[in-house]
Amino acid sequence: MAVTADDVSLEDIIPISLDFAVVEDVCKSTTQAPKFEWISKYHNATGGQGVVKQALAPLAKLNQHRKSEKSSEKRGSSEKEKGANSGTQNSKQAYAVPESREDRNDLVRSSSHTTSNKAQILAMPQFGLRDNLIKCELLKNENLYTYTEDFSFFLGTYNVNGQTPKESLRPWLSCTATPPDMYCVGFQELDLSKEAFFFNDTPKELEWTKAVSEALHPDAKYALVKLVRLVGIMLIFYVKKKYAQFISDVEAETVGTGIMGRMGNKGAVAIRFRFHNSDICVVNSHLAAHIEEYERRNQDYKDICSRLQFRQLDPTQPPLTIMKHDVVLWIGDLNYRITELDVSNVKELISKKDFETLHSYDQLKRQIDEKAVFVGFVEGEIDFQPTYKYDTGSDKWDTSEKCRVPAWCDRILWTGKNIMQQHYQSHMTLKTSDHKPVSSLLVIGIKKVNAEVYKKTFEEIVRNIDKMENECIPSVTLFKREFHFKDVKYMQRRAETLSLFNDGQVPCQFEFIQKPNESTYCKPWLTADPPKGFIAQGGSVDIELEVFVNRSTAPELNAGKEQIEDILVLHLERGKDYFISVTGNYLPSCYGSSIHSLCQLREPIQDMPQETLRDMAEMVGGDDDRNAEKPLDIPKELWMMVDHLFRNALNQEDIFQQPGLRTEFAEIRDCLDTGIPDSLPGSNHSAAEALLLFLDALPEPVVPYSSYQQCLESCSNASQCEKVISMLPQCHKNVFNYLAAFLRELLKNSASNRLDANILATIFASLLLKSPTKQDIAEKRKTQEFFQHFLAQGSS
Repeated sequence: MAVTADDVSLEDIIPISLDFAVVEDVCKSTTQAPKFEWISKYHNATGGQGVVKQALAPLAKLNQHRKSEKSSEKRGSSEKEKGANSGTQNSKQAYAVPESREDRNDLVRSSSHTTSNKAQILAMPQFGLRDNLIKCELLKNENLYTYTEDFSFFLGTYNVNGQTPKESLRPWLSCTATPPDMYCVGFQELDLSKEAFFFNDTPKELEWTKAVSEALHPDAKYALVKLVRLVGIMLIFYVKKKYAQFISDVEAETVGTGIMGRMGNKGAVAIRFRFHNSDICVVNSHLAAHIEEYERRNQDYKDICSRLQFRQLDPTQPPLTIMKHDVVLWIGDLNYRITELDVSNVKELISKKDFETLHSYDQLKRQIDEKAVFVGFVEGEIDFQPTYKYDTGSDKWDTSEKCRVPAWCDRILWTGKNIMQQHYQSHMTLKTSDHKPVSSLLVIGIKKVNAEVYKKTFEEIVRNIDKMENECIPSVTLFKREFHFKDVKYMQRRAETLSLFNDGQVPCQFEFIQKPNESTYCKPWLTADPPKGFIAQGGSVDIELEVFVNRSTAPELNAGKEQIEDILVLHLERGKDYFISVTGNYLPSCYGSSIHSLCQLREPIQDMPQETLRDMAEMVGGDDDRNAEKPLDIPKELWMMVDHLFRNALNQEDIFQQPGLRTEFAEIRDCLDTGIPDSLPGSNHSAAEALLLFLDALPEPVVPYSSYQQCLESCSNASQCEKVISMLPQCHKNVFNYLAAFLRELLKNSASNRLDANILATIFASLLLKSPTKQDIAEKRKTQEFFQHFLAQGSS
C-alpha cells in the first residue's frame, strides 16, 4: 500500500546520536554533482521557491559528511551533456528560464538520468529522496524496533447546561481506584450567554478548569498540557507529571458546525499529541440537537472529520486530519436520541434495567450499524441509564412541558489498536446539570522504541538503500490522464480518482508542482489529495481530484471570466513529469453573483446565455440605462427566500440559529437557479441558511466596501446610520431595507421563535457589513450597533 506524505514526517524518526555513523561507499569517485536544467527552469519560473523541497533537520547527521564534502564543489554538467565536458557552467546559466512553453515541455517530458549519476542524484540534499526512503522503510518496519506499554486514559464528558460548578467533581474524575496516567475532560454548553456565543468570551472557562484541577485523582501529581475552547465546547488535557517529558507535537484546533457551518454553538474542539511513538487525537464535539435531526448530526460528524485539520511542524507537509492518528478518542454530547418509543415505554425499560433492548432503539447505534457515521469506531457496552434529560438539581426525569424522552446523548468512542476499556459509566451523584457526566477508562498500548533494535534496523535499511541507488529511475503508470467534471454546481463537491501504480524497480516520490508564473500547483477550485507522496515498489496510490466552487471562486465562473480548465503537472523525483488534464462545465448560480447583475435578470440565471452574463458582470453598478427593461428592485432569488420565510417561518423556533441540511440547500439552490419548482423545497431551517449563504457569497456586500468605514463612524447615531444607507446604490439600498423590514417582522414573533435583536444583529451585521480587511472585535461590535438601529420597531 502506498505511504503518502501525510503519513510521514521527519519528526517520526528518532534523532541519531552523534556517535552513530553510517559508512557510505557509493559515488566516492565522482567529483561533481550533476545539475538539471529541467528542474532549474521550474525553480526559476516559480520565483526561486524551488519545486523540490530540501530535507529537514533530524536526518541531517546522516548526510553531514556527504554535504560537507560537496558544499565547496561547483555544479557539474547538465543531464543532457552527461558530464562529458561541462564542469564550468555556473548556477545562473543552469537556472535560465525556458524560452518557450514548448522548450519546457520537451525538457520535462524527456528528463532522464544516466546510470553513472543516479546514486549521486538520490543523495543530493535538494531532493531529500534518500531521507524519505529511510522514513518510509522505518515506518513499514516499525514493529521490529517498537514494543507496547500500557497506559491508562481517563475520558470524561459533561454537558453542564450553562451552569457554574456547584459541587465537587471528584465522584466523576476520581472514581478509579488507581490514578490514571492521562485525563481528557470535555465540556459542552459551558456558557449559554450571548457574550459567549457572540464573542467566544466567558469567565466560566476558569471556573470549570479550577473545578477539574481540584477533582483529579489525589494519589498523583498532574500537569496541564493543553486547553482548547470554542464558545461552550471545552477540552482539557492533563498528564501525570512524570510522563510530561514524553509528550510532544501538541496542537489544538476547533471547527464550528452551527449555522452556515461556522457558528461555534455546535461543533468540535480537538487536541492531538505524540506520546512516545504513538500519535493520539482527542475530539470533544457537540452535535445538532432535536430528536428528528439525526441526519444533521451525521452531517456534523462528517464536517468535523473533513474540516478539522492540524498543522504540522514541517510547513511543507499537508495538515493532519483526525483519522491520520494511531489512536482517536471521541467524546461529547453527540445528541443522538432514542427513537420509535414513547416516554412511558422508555422509562419502563429503564426501570427494568433492560438497557440492551433500549439500546437497540438508539439512533447512534443504528447509524453506526448502517455505516453512516463513526465507521471503525468502538463503543463499550452501555449498562447505565440514559444521561439526559433530568430536572436540574435532581435525579428526576424531565418534568417540563416538553417532557423529553430520556436518551444517551453523552458518549465515548474510540478507534485504534491495543485498546481495552476498563469501565464505561455515568455518575448520577452529580446534579448540577440536566445531563449526567459520563466517564470511560481506557488502557492503551503505547508504542515505545527499543533504541538498540532501532539502530540495527536503521543500519539495515541504509545498506539496502545503498544497493538500490544504482538501479533504475522511478516510473509510474497512470490509468487515466484526462478528467472531465460535468455540470459543476456551487458548493457541490465533485471528485474523481487518479490512480498511480509504481511499475519501476525502485520506490518513487511524487508531487504536483507549480507551472511557470503560477503560485500554486492548481486552480483555487481544484485540489489533489494527497498532493505529494511516496509509493513503494509495486505499490499504488489513489489521488482524489476534487472540484469545489465556493464564494471566492464562484464570481469569476458565474461571469464567464474563468472556466473549469487546468493542467496538473505530476512530478517524479529523479523521473519525468506527467500532465493531467482537468476540464468541466460550470452551471452559473445566483450564489456568487452580484446584486447589480441579479437585478438585471428576469429569468433564472441558468436560462441566460453566457455572453449576457459576461456583459452584465462588466457593467458598472448603477449604469442601468444600457438595458431596455427597468431592473428589478431586488434580486428575485432574494425575494423568493425571504417571502418563503415570511409565509412559513415567522414562528419557527431557533430560526437563523439552527443549521439546515446540505441536501436541502442543494435543492433550494437548484430551484433558485433554474426556476424549477416554482416554490422553495426543504425545511424552514434550510431556507434560512440558504438566505445567509446567499448574502455571504455576494462579491460586493449589501453595504459596499466603500461605505464600510462610514458605517463604523456613525454607528452610535441612528440618523447618521440611516443617512449612510440612503447614499447606497439603489439596488443595494433596496436589499438592505427589505431585509431589515423582514427581520423586524421576525422580532414581533420573538416569543415563539426565540429571537432577539442582539442575535439578529450579530448574524446579519457580519454578512451585510463586511470589512475589506480583517475585522477586529471592536469593529465587530460597531457593525452590530449600526445594524441594531434598523431592527428597532418603527425604524423606516
